[in-house]
Amino acid sequence: MKKLRVLLVDDEIMIREGFKRLFDWEAHDCEVVGEAADGMEALSKIDALNPDIAIMDINIPIMNGLKVIQLSRIKHPDTAFIIVSGYDDFSYCREALRLQITDYILKPVNYEEFGCCIDNLKIALFQHHSSRKQDPQEERTITGLTRYLQEHLAEEISLSVLADEFHLSAQYISQLFKNEIGVNFLAYLTNIRMEKAKQLLLSTNLSIAEVSEQAGYGDYRVFTKAFKKSEGITPSQYRRDFPL
Repeated sequence: MKKLRVLLVDDEIMIREGFKRLFDWEAHDCEVVGEAADGMEALSKIDALNPDIAIMDINIPIMNGLKVIQLSRIKHPDTAFIIVSGYDDFSYCREALRLQITDYILKPVNYEEFGCCIDNLKIALFQHHSSRKQDPQEERTITGLTRYLQEHLAEEISLSVLADEFHLSAQYISQLFKNEIGVNFLAYLTNIRMEKAKQLLLSTNLSIAEVSEQAGYGDYRVFTKAFKKSEGITPSQYRRDFPL
């Protein structure tokens, strides 16, 4: 999988330097290709560099980050935007959701959580662009693997289970996830389990324990801990704060 190109947009140079120095972009198959300190510069850099991801502060000079995103969507619909803001303000979050922001992260940045965000984004990009050129056999295999995971999400799933089911080595399957999707098997499995859980929390009246079970977690306490690590809030808070 090719490296994802990243643009950093923040008027605070220390924030930009923090992202460059404190986060292991290489480990997540990404590279920082540019920086911008205000809204006009950000628009110009997005046009010139066409990044896969733009890490965007809201409160930047000349033009705020949300306006930059709104204008950039016209010419660069495939660029993913992650907002990093010091404002825990629901009106900002609501506008960000309207603009289909990939994620909304509060400062100071927790780089472990940010890494999960980047991995989830890579999974989403894979799912949207899975028609790209690749080895036909590997394409069929990864499609079969991901379909199997979706259909057996409530069951106990591991690399060894997949290896037995598909008559492949666990090591080969592990490498296939890394090469074709850009994240490891466990990160992918956790992502689709969280997506299933969020869908159930918002569209059903199932208890947290029942949601946990359908998302593949036998122990709802383990599920709650994993959900909070992934989403930043508990399942109960998610159901309360994001009603349909």
